[in-house]
Amino acid sequence: MPQPPRPQDDMTRCMEELRAALALHGIALPSLGLDLPTFAGTYAPPAGLVSLGNCNAATARALAAVLRRAAP
Repeated sequence: MPQPPRPQDDMTRCMEELRAALALHGIALPSLGLDLPTFAGTYAPPAGLVSLGNCNAATARALAAVLRRAAP
């Protein structure tokens, strides 16, 4: 019988999808990762947090530009 997906596996996929989507626009967030302490809590539904981390001003501006272009 297959095991149900673990929240951390789903969050890892989510983080990797975000990393790949950002890379399509030439953006890398070096500190992108999972916020591991959030897996210790009990939340409904169970989930962790993706930590976007820190970035320099050039990366923040590039991200803002991509978001502005994508806005309706």
